[in-house]
Amino acid sequence: MHPVGNLREFFRKGDVLLLGLCLLASAAGLLLIYSATRYDADLQGNVTKQALFIAMGVVAYIVVTFVDVEFLLEKWWKVFLLLGLFVILLIQPFGQADNTGNKSWVFLPGIPFGFQPGEIAKLAFVVVLAWLLNHERARGVSRLGAILKYLFLTCVYAGLLAVLSGDFGMVLVYLFLFVIMAWVGGVNKWWFIGVGVPLVAAVAILWNFVLPHTGLWGDYRILRFRVVLDHGLDPLGVGWHQSRSLLAIGSGQLTGMGFLQGKQTQSLRSDSLPARHTDFIFAVCGEEFGLIGCCVLLLLLLAIILRCVWVSRQAKSPMSAYIAMGFAGMLMVQTVLNVGMNLYVCPVIGLTLPFISYGGSSTLTLFIAMGIVSGIKMRPLPSWLKDRNQR
Repeated sequence: MHPVGNLREFFRKGDVLLLGLCLLASAAGLLLIYSATRYDADLQGNVTKQALFIAMGVVAYIVVTFVDVEFLLEKWWKVFLLLGLFVILLIQPFGQADNTGNKSWVFLPGIPFGFQPGEIAKLAFVVVLAWLLNHERARGVSRLGAILKYLFLTCVYAGLLAVLSGDFGMVLVYLFLFVIMAWVGGVNKWWFIGVGVPLVAAVAILWNFVLPHTGLWGDYRILRFRVVLDHGLDPLGVGWHQSRSLLAIGSGQLTGMGFLQGKQTQSLRSDSLPARHTDFIFAVCGEEFGLIGCCVLLLLLLAIILRCVWVSRQAKSPMSAYIAMGFAGMLMVQTVLNVGMNLYVCPVIGLTLPFISYGGSSTLTLFIAMGIVSGIKMRPLPSWLKDRNQR
């Protein structure tokens, strides 16, 4: 088909509303990134880079809309599985450590920019887990054998990420995705109770009676959790980032200080708001646009999530519904954890705010994921089958 014809088909059948919501969120992100990088000449080019990633994301969204992912999974699910693992395995030879020692970024020879394997591999993880849940439906999704398969898939992806990169924030996202998709897939609630209650009890015992008597109690990763429970524990050290974030959000009050007027956002001081164009961009919104701006931003992200849920309800098959709900869950988990991190109720785990924070890997992954959802919307269950199912 001619490209013009493809575009007409996209605007006729694709999810244009979802794309519009994603672009609105991305535009809001560009404004905040611009404000958050003005203070540093070395960072000012990030706005242009982010705009290019958004443009690439839009193209990817339209192209992926025409890809029948469900059809591909039925034939080549192993290819998706192996591609996701291959991307993660690139960390071993090409990963570069950040200032915390995490090797969450990969830089391939000859390519001028890096990417986060954990972000990209989420696409494969969600679609393969959806295929697995659908594959086990005939024999029962709650069988012990089926549960072990879901767990094995999750442990392989999350385990490799933990061992190779040390990016436990991303590992946490994978674990939450597993729980959400297993719940949506119809796994019996007693599994969640039977596993969840002992797990919570074990964590409580370790936290209160074991870890305080070991050398791990002073590890910076444990301290990140401890300062959330006790803000006065290390306010000038591990708790510094979040104390700055909370101060920025609080100083914005209801309407904010105004665009480009935030004291911390525009400050050249090294002890001002850190990572303001990535992890703590929500604090930038709070300082310059206040509570109202933060609410608008969250409502926009909520609209994207609810649109994914709506598409899942219209999906032609359970597998497509699981995929759409998986990506809705991905957005929800990252939004809750990032905002919680900014509000000092979650530990700093290095997660960006979807569509808002600066990041090429995150932006492209999100647009591809939403393109898959758009493709599911393009291929709904035929009306005569819908009527038949309602009888």
